[in-house]
Amino acid sequence: MPIDAAHTARPPRLRLGMVGGGRDAFIGAVHRIAARIDDQYDLVAGCFSSNPEKALASAADLGVARAYTSFAEMASKEARRKDGIDAVAIVTPNHMHAPVALQFLKRGIHVICDKPLTATLAEAKKLAKAAEASGVVFALTHNYTGYPMIRQAKAMIAGGELGDLRLVNVEYVQDWLTEAVEASGQKQADWRTDPARSGAGGSTGDIGTHAFNLANFVTGLTLDSLAADLTAFVPGRRVDDNGHVMLRYQGGAKGMLWCSQVAPGNENALRLRVYGTKGGLEWAQEDPNYLWFTPFGQPKRLITRGGAGSGPEAARVTRVPPGHPEGYLEGFANIYTEAARAIRAAKSGTPVPAGTTFPGLKDGLEGVAFVDACVRSSNRNAAWVSLNL
Repeated sequence: MPIDAAHTARPPRLRLGMVGGGRDAFIGAVHRIAARIDDQYDLVAGCFSSNPEKALASAADLGVARAYTSFAEMASKEARRKDGIDAVAIVTPNHMHAPVALQFLKRGIHVICDKPLTATLAEAKKLAKAAEASGVVFALTHNYTGYPMIRQAKAMIAGGELGDLRLVNVEYVQDWLTEAVEASGQKQADWRTDPARSGAGGSTGDIGTHAFNLANFVTGLTLDSLAADLTAFVPGRRVDDNGHVMLRYQGGAKGMLWCSQVAPGNENALRLRVYGTKGGLEWAQEDPNYLWFTPFGQPKRLITRGGAGSGPEAARVTRVPPGHPEGYLEGFANIYTEAARAIRAAKSGTPVPAGTTFPGLKDGLEGVAFVDACVRSSNRNAAWVSLNL
């Protein structure tokens, strides 16, 4: 349980609905596990597929009694119930994020949405306006921001331990699309390589947005411009499967971002390195409980999750003692739990608890604008462009 749970009375679980995430959907199961880890939510309703038979069968699989075959019907009926859902998790392919979210937003239902925010920048701007007008909590599940040692790195940089930032290197590298697996009907590859469902960016939208968001979250920097070279190496593929992006930040820091899904030998290699005038930090997602800190002119120091040198920002999202691995699912759960704190505050009309941190609309808009800028830049032979915000 969260380390502060023993000091407060346990509030009732929030009633959660889900759109998407039915049978054979990877990310839906991840969201459901994340929502339950800290016992903050009850999944009570869902429209788990656009296929009516699959939607009802998936609800039966999960033991969810209030099953819907239309997300619009779900939003309408849940909003009218006294025991209707407090929040909805949207775990559909990218092109359906905006249509689904808008139905729930206009009824005042809080939203927890998988990334990226939408498939297009125009949709993202429309959705952001609707969410701001509704006044609801809108959380975006950039789950890597929930890792304790990422919170530690963010706090160290904000505290000036690296000095003035100069260099930001971030990469997210996989190999699962090295061949044209989408041609075999593999579900995850099928929609992710279809620009009508994924958006114009392939690897940039799927994992490049994670890398971009992570760099922004940890450093606190704001991007000024970028130059991108995107490639679809697999013949016939309609979206990029590799991207090399140079970054120029406001204030003078420079960065490089590499995202690829055609790099054999890499499973889920998300890595961040940040260097300033006083030192550097290194973190790798496949070994997430460790953060390397090197003050300039001194030996490298290993900071471990829950260990010596780890601060309160990391401790706040830490569940188990040092040496017991925490990772992907727990990082996801931290986003859900932080969102739960904000939703409860909104329901009660009280301030959001201090320290509550989760990605939201600003992060979502920046992520979609990042993909848009990468595509524009690459189409102009890697010309320098700004985010169209």
